[in-house]
Amino acid sequence: MNDLPGERQILTISQLNRRTRQLLETHFSLLWVRGEISNLACPRSGHWYFTLKDSDAQIRCAMFRNRNQLVSRQPKDGDQVLVRGRVSLYENRGDYQLIAEHLEPDGLGRLQQAYEMLRDKLAAEGLFAPERKRETPEYPARIGVITSPSGAAVRDILHVLARRAPWIPVTLYPTPVQGSEAPGKLIEALQIAADDGRCDVLILSRGGGSLEDLWAFNDERLARAIADCPIPVVVGVGHETDFTIADFVADHRAPTPSAAAEHTSPDMSHLKGDIDYFVEALQSAMGRQVRQWRQHLDGLRKRLRNPGDRLRDQAQHLDHLEIRLKGALNARLTDGRSRLRQAQARFAGLSPSRQVAMKQLQLHNLSARLNSLQRQRLTDYRKQLQGLASTLNAVSPLATLDRGYAIALDQQHRVVRSVEAVNIDDPLEVRLGDGQLRCRVTGKSDTGRR
Repeated sequence: MNDLPGERQILTISQLNRRTRQLLETHFSLLWVRGEISNLACPRSGHWYFTLKDSDAQIRCAMFRNRNQLVSRQPKDGDQVLVRGRVSLYENRGDYQLIAEHLEPDGLGRLQQAYEMLRDKLAAEGLFAPERKRETPEYPARIGVITSPSGAAVRDILHVLARRAPWIPVTLYPTPVQGSEAPGKLIEALQIAADDGRCDVLILSRGGGSLEDLWAFNDERLARAIADCPIPVVVGVGHETDFTIADFVADHRAPTPSAAAEHTSPDMSHLKGDIDYFVEALQSAMGRQVRQWRQHLDGLRKRLRNPGDRLRDQAQHLDHLEIRLKGALNARLTDGRSRLRQAQARFAGLSPSRQVAMKQLQLHNLSARLNSLQRQRLTDYRKQLQGLASTLNAVSPLATLDRGYAIALDQQHRVVRSVEAVNIDDPLEVRLGDGQLRCRVTGKSDTGRR
């Protein structure tokens, strides 16, 4: 078929790729894909680029930094994973690809997710807080070990304790460390050790294994039992790279069972070295003290004087004190006489008759001032009263009545201000300046002022 030039719809490569990308993103929502990671690239931008493949096909994938930061562990080539994402197209190269929003290990994904959810929950409650963790005793009187009696972990722990501190007794609380019954048995062993009360520290331990093997130590009930245990708990589970919920909640986390035994026991060789050091330090301190006492004794010998010389010095000192005492007494008597003469002179000027005369003169002056002030105050009050009376008389209704005016009152003794307020034959009371008139309305007329 030959299209006319004007009817052709010609697209550029960019337009074609853009339409293809829009079509893919519109018709595919978020979906899950299972596959194996290969060709993983992690440039400095922080984005991840990899290929997801199975036995028959593969697809390019991109997971940008804002999403891969939420992944708990960076994957590697060969990992079987579950990816949730959306289908898209990289327009510059025309590559069909999957934009990953979430990535988790395949198979272990549910366990890992449950582990992370419990870890975040207990961390939010403060069970992992450093301030709630207790120090383990440096020299425990007895060590308790909670583990399987037939595993390699118990042999490693007992070997280390026998080598480092053979004098410390060890109590084993046997319990299974794997399987569905293990969490309950571990909690029971912790309770037995707490009720026993003989141990100063407890080791909760087992050897290495897969995530499923170690799952008993990710139990929430066990984590809370460790947190509530009155005895410090050291957890050594698996290998150095294995982390369980029990590790986070314990008072101390040891990377291995042997490391847990080393942490809870003092080293005999170190103790011997410490004892030798303290013996040497004690001998040195005793030698210094003996030398100081000898020096002090020599000083006392040099300071020791003849008793006769000492008595003469004391007698001379006593004579000096006697002379000073006599001088002080004479000075005190002289000062007392002087003060007595001054007091007598002041007393002579304070004669009772003189004081009475002065007080009478003061009383007379005050009485005269009081009378003068009273007369002046009465005069001022009379003037003020006359002014107020004149003002009151000027505004008094009675004064108005005296000038020939009258006030009409109705039966309720209200002032009649308008002809509209009364009717024909209504009784009225008319007040004049010299009396009252009782009248009745016989007619009304309007003056027109409104």
